[in-house]
Amino acid sequence: MRKTFLVFGKPFIGKEEIVEVVKTLKSGWWGTGPKTERFEHEFAAYTGADHALGVNSATAGLHLALKALGVGPGDEVITTPLTFVSTANVILHCGATPVFADVERDTWNIDPKEIEKKITKKTKGILPVHLHGSPCDMDAITAIAKRHKLFVVEDAAHASEAIYKGKKIGSIGDITAFSFYATKNIATGEGGMVTTNNKNLAEFMRIMSLHGLSRDAYKRYSVKYYRHYESVIPGFKYNLTDIAASIGIHQLARVEANWKVRKKHWESYVQAFTHMPQLILPAPDARDTKHARHLFAVLLRLEAMKITRDEFVDHLIKMNIGSGVHFNPVPSHSYYRKTYGYRKGMFPNAEFVGERTVSLPIGANLKNRDIEDVVRAVRWIIDSYRKR
Repeated sequence: MRKTFLVFGKPFIGKEEIVEVVKTLKSGWWGTGPKTERFEHEFAAYTGADHALGVNSATAGLHLALKALGVGPGDEVITTPLTFVSTANVILHCGATPVFADVERDTWNIDPKEIEKKITKKTKGILPVHLHGSPCDMDAITAIAKRHKLFVVEDAAHASEAIYKGKKIGSIGDITAFSFYATKNIATGEGGMVTTNNKNLAEFMRIMSLHGLSRDAYKRYSVKYYRHYESVIPGFKYNLTDIAASIGIHQLARVEANWKVRKKHWESYVQAFTHMPQLILPAPDARDTKHARHLFAVLLRLEAMKITRDEFVDHLIKMNIGSGVHFNPVPSHSYYRKTYGYRKGMFPNAEFVGERTVSLPIGANLKNRDIEDVVRAVRWIIDSYRKR
């Protein structure tokens, strides 16, 4: 057992971020300003998108995206049941209805064949999630969207570094939302980014992100003479601050180097667990794709174990190993069960994954010894509780 607790998802912060934040604090410009503008430009270049907008969370970004695309009462948006609840919640915040299409058993991402089955006259768009950083089958999804005249908004909260068939995630769908939460590969504490190649959508989201004002705060207060602002639409308070952007600038600069470290840890896990029949490992990367390596999750073969997934996680905690569950399917949560009558068996693949999934530590700030400690803990639990 480790002497100290191995924190799951601890952010990797360098001296550069600290120095930049101090500069920002001393500048007096803490809100949305020049640092946010720089971060947006650099992130757009990184993803290959024409436009990027800094927001205070990926949830805010998804909400802006749906509003920009006209989602409202009476509409349906198809998404995956195997995601964090915010993906479905933002659909509800627009007055629309989330419609769940089951996932593929091997990739754990939304199944295009299931999407096709769920399309109705009310369907407005498709909201795929690149789970754990693994790109969805975007060729199939965009083909379905084109055939039925639907939009595609990508939830790329896990997928900053991901590439699909030579295209960066963030440059494929109509709009893509990224997360910079504390546990993410690019972390600013709280924060996010939305990208798009559509100028009109970008302008609408920018106005909506700051109260619906015709000029954002940076432009209002940095001009040489006073200009009035006007509220052109009831907007939100979704803007990213320069303090957060000061961190994000250097997180982005280091993201590819950090990815290489996580890839090495990923390969260590795969090598250690490949011949353990009690575990199901992540699917190999599809051809011409790059997995962001945000989360390394294994599935427990519960039929071969004497304990449940939750008990497995509890044992890891007792052994000073932090872990996570990504995710219990959205339809299993009480609000969705009570409101929509979801019951067990409706999304069998998502339920299969959700009941068995355990995410193991894989941060770029972890050392080889940390990974070895995780491997030993997992092996000990399986050896102690496997059915013989």
